[in-house]
Amino acid sequence: MRIIGLAGWSGSGKTTLLTKVIPAMTARGLKVSTLKHAHHAFDVDQPGKDSHTHRLSGATEVLISSERRFALMHELRGAPELGLGALLRKLTPVDLVIIEGYKSEPHPKLEVHRAVVGKPLIHPGDPAIVAIAADGRLPEATVPVVDLDDVETIVDILLRHAAPMSLVEVE
Repeated sequence: MRIIGLAGWSGSGKTTLLTKVIPAMTARGLKVSTLKHAHHAFDVDQPGKDSHTHRLSGATEVLISSERRFALMHELRGAPELGLGALLRKLTPVDLVIIEGYKSEPHPKLEVHRAVVGKPLIHPGDPAIVAIAADGRLPEATVPVVDLDDVETIVDILLRHAAPMSLVEVE
């Protein structure tokens, strides 16, 4: 399994880019999974549903399954947040895992940058950034810059720089 990340400030378009990149990769015959970091409390469960009631009643894990999908929710119950490496090891093996967030981790990353967000580039301070997908020219960039709408070139960059999970020190 190989991994590559998307890094960028909130509002830069990481998720929007993923909705274009994933279909382009699956069209090439690749199996792709994603791992996203949330910076706040989140809930994928709905109040009133049995699984939500089970979790609120104190279950450590609740697995809900149907003929189309299954979802496993695990409550940390005060335990520390799992590191990136531990989370990656929980995934079913695929060709590529695209990590959204975890921008301070050392895995290779494509920076997503939009000038309107008003934030500085991340890449000067992160040697793991291999290229930047941007909505304009970035003459100060010291890594390759590709147009944010050039999905095929972005896919090529992601595939070329993805690292085997076993070679990337993530915890």
